[in-house]
Amino acid sequence: KLYITMRLVILDNYDLASEWAAKYICNRIIQFKPGQDRYFTLGLPTDPNNAHILDGNATDLQAECDEFEKKIKEAGGIDLFVGGIGPDGHIAFNEPGSSLVSRTRLKTLAMDTILANAKYFDGDLSKVPTMALTVGVGTVMDAREVMILITGAHKAFALYKAIEEGVNHMWTVSAFQQHPRTIFVCDEDATLELRVKTVKYFK
Repeated sequence: KLYITMRLVILDNYDLASEWAAKYICNRIIQFKPGQDRYFTLGLPTDPNNAHILDGNATDLQAECDEFEKKIKEAGGIDLFVGGIGPDGHIAFNEPGSSLVSRTRLKTLAMDTILANAKYFDGDLSKVPTMALTVGVGTVMDAREVMILITGAHKAFALYKAIEEGVNHMWTVSAFQQHPRTIFVCDEDATLELRVKTVKYFK
């Protein structure tokens, strides 16, 4: 059964939100009936043969991005895209100001994103890449279903911008208001900036 709507699922805390999302993804995988020729992963590689990750060290980055888009198309498109957002409302590495029809490309990272990723580089900012390859907003919009995980009070303003205000390229996650099948999964802390009537409606 296909629903044409934006859903906001609110759980009490981070653990429950994570568990709900995991169970939902498991059910979608079972429904999808994956097989030898039915797969495509981004960011969650399990079997190296079936993992397609952008190579930031490729000699021709544009060709790498074009090939990635081609692989998605050849795989029949993305059935379920799962992603998180930054406190500034960016999805994947589509930083504030990104085109909402963008495709896979090289993107300059915002300082907030560089700071957030420093923990993966021993806290040394000089080691954090300043650019990254990323799927575009348009690439994700083409997915048949999108799940966006938003947890914590530090993401509350981004959730507010994502669902209570209009579509805005400065808050790229807001584009998914116009996606026919999007689920925002969040915890109570992430709803702190939402109006009470919004929270009550979605609950």
